[in-house]
Parts: sequence; structure tokens; C-alpha cells
Amino acid sequence: MKKPTQTCNHAYASIPMESVGPFKLIGDVEADDLMVPMATYESPLWPSVARGARVSAKAGGIRVTVVDERMTRSILLQAPNAGIAALRLKELESRQEDLQQVVAQTSRFAKLIDTHHQVVGNLIYLRLEFTTGDASGHNMVTNAADQLIPWILNEYTDLSYVSISANYCTDKKVSAVNGILGRGKYVVCETTISRKLCQRYLKTTPEAIVDLHIKKDLIGSIVSGGLRTANAHVANMLLGFYLATGQDAANIVEGSQAINHVEVNTEGELYFSTTLPNLIVGSIGNGKGLDFVVQNLQQLGCANPDVEPGANARRLACIAGATALCGELSLLAAQTNPGELMAAHIKLERSANA
Repeated sequence: MKKPTQTCNHAYASIPMESVGPFKLIGDVEADDLMVPMATYESPLWPSVARGARVSAKAGGIRVTVVDERMTRSILLQAPNAGIAALRLKELESRQEDLQQVVAQTSRFAKLIDTHHQVVGNLIYLRLEFTTGDASGHNMVTNAADQLIPWILNEYTDLSYVSISANYCTDKKVSAVNGILGRGKYVVCETTISRKLCQRYLKTTPEAIVDLHIKKDLIGSIVSGGLRTANAHVANMLLGFYLATGQDAANIVEGSQAINHVEVNTEGELYFSTTLPNLIVGSIGNGKGLDFVVQNLQQLGCANPDVEPGANARRLACIAGATALCGELSLLAAQTNPGELMAAHIKLERSANA
């Protein structure tokens, strides 16, 4: 008897979405009057990010730089003892071309660019690092690792399989390793705002923002035990951006390990930067076929078929980082003024629900 065909009917959650801006970007991405979509239930986030975008555009824009890019998957193998584990790892280091040949059979875009390892007892934690084109690369690197494991075990029969994922990747968990070695796009965003613009649009001074940054972002993060993080609420902007552009939202866990660096320059202007070393985004892959996502990626200029593989994803990462910077700048400015933050929430959220 033929089994009935099973179908899956998806139900979609409805999250309010608005485009905010306009953004002006310079550096690795150039854009004028760019409107950035954000999906969030926290309605004050839209005007807050828009304020940061507006003042930075008036100041000449946000300079965006992609420092590095890679996606990782760590595998876990076991040796008879630590001596053999160390020996096999040394041998594998000399066989990178062989490993790359295996990877090349799994994808046109996956390329093994580096490996790192840790030995714990007789366990081998092998971190494999790849470039993945315009995809965020979760499945691409897992597929590559899935083919590398049997090749390694066939070459070194004294090793055995433990897991396809060893938590040394590190995926969707707070860790130090991603900030140190990188996972996803490593993006730095910077803007310099004059004292006049700071006072007019942010209602504060460069000195007040720097002082709060030191006492909140830096010392506050140390007091709280924060791990490789010194920011106010980067996760807020990343989540809104991720949901609007079809990203895996759980990656804000590592993505929000961002560091603000703020100072007053010799001209008395505010230098404000946000560095995101673990920004995981893609312009193709799961979630990118939904109508609203397609429209949003096109709006951002991240669905261009005429650019080299990886260019759309790098542009997307730069825009995500710039969005985070704008939210950071606006919130820190607001928090230099007693009562401003809560007054804005009451005004915007209650009026929206009235």
C-alpha cells in the first residue's frame, strides 16, 4: 500500500518592519540615501537608528571596512593517546592541498583557507575555516567537514570519529575563539561627528559620550563579566536586520560580541566606531526566497547578479554593521541625558498602542 504524501504547511509569524535611514556609507561599500529594513517589536528602535544614520550622514558618512571573512566548522576526533593526536595533526598540516581537493568536490564556492586545533587528552578538536561565497555557509562547511572526516579516518586508521561538531567552531554560543580567530565577516564601522552636529542631533557633547562609553561599555562590561564585548545593545540592531533580510537569527549570540571604541579627536570631534568580528550573514541560502526578503535584499543592493561571488554578502555585512553603529551612537547619546531613554519609550510605544 502506497504511503500518503506528507506535506508541510508553514505558518509565518508577523513582525512589524520599517525601513530607516537614510544611511551614507563610504569605504568598502559606497551608498547614499540608503534605507535599511528592520523587523522588530521594539518600535523605538526605528527612530533611534534613524537618528544615528541621519547625524552620521550629515557628518560625511560611515566608513565600513571588511577586515576578514571565514566560516568555520570544528570536528571532534579521538586518538589512542595525546602523542598520536599531536603527530597526526602535524601530518595534516602538511597536507592542506589534499584537504582542499576533498573540499572542492563538495561545492564550487567552499575553499579551505586555514585550520586551528586543540588537543585535550586523547581528543582532537580541529577547527576548519572556509570562504563560502555569498552564503553564510553553515551547511556548506558542515557538508565539507562531513566529507573530510572519512578521508582523514581512511588516511589515519588509528583515529576515530566522535562528532561532526566539536563546539570549537563556535556556532551560536558566546566564546572567545570567534573574536580571536574570526567567524563570518569581520567588519569595522567608523564615523567622525563634529561638536556642532553632536549637540544639534544627539543633544549631547562628544565628551559626555566618551565618558559614558568608558564607564558603561568598558568598565560596565568588565564588572558584569562580559566576554569580548563592549557595547550597549548591538543585539537589538542585528536581530532587526537579520529578521528583515532572512538571516539565521540565532547568530546574534556571537554577532553581538561587538566592541565600541570612542574618543574625542584633536579637533574636538567625536570619533565613534563599532567593530563586529563575528558577523554572520549571507545573501543567498535558506530564508532568502521569501518575497519580503527578496525585496529587502534588492533594496539594499545585495542581490546584484553581476558582481563576483561574495560581494553581495560583504555588502550586506557592512550595512548590518553600520546599522549597529547607528543604534549604539543614538542610545549612548540618549543615556547621557537623565530620563531621555524612558521618555522616548513611553512616547513612542504608548502612542503606537493607543
